[in-house]
Amino acid sequence: MIIKYISFLIGVIWSYSIIKTQSVFSKKAGLIFKIFITKVSWFTLIAACYFGYKNFSVKSTIIGIIIAILLVNIGFYLSKKFIDQRFNEKQITIFKSFFEYTLIFWVIYYVLF
Repeated sequence: MIIKYISFLIGVIWSYSIIKTQSVFSKKAGLIFKIFITKVSWFTLIAACYFGYKNFSVKSTIIGIIIAILLVNIGFYLSKKFIDQRFNEKQITIFKSFFEYTLIFWVIYYVLF
C-alpha cells in the first residue's frame, strides 16, 4: 500500500512539475512545449489523480495532491533562488536561449523524422 501511494505521489509530482516548467520558457518555445509536452502532462496528472481516487480514500488523494503541488512549488522557488545567486542575468539568458532552441530543434526533429 505504501509503494502504491509513493508511486501516486511521484506521478503527481512528475506531471505537475512538467506543467509548471512551461511558465519558464519564452512564448515561442512555450507554445511548442505547451502543444507537445504539457498536454500529455495534464493527461498524466488526471490519470494519477484517478489512480489515487481508485486506490485510496478521497482524503488521502487530496492530501497527496496538495503535498505534491507544495513540493513542486517549493522546489521551483528554491532553484530560482539558487540560480539567481549563482549566475548573472546574461548567463541565465544565454543558457535559457540555448535550452529553448534545443527544445525547438528536438521537437521539429521528432515530428519530421
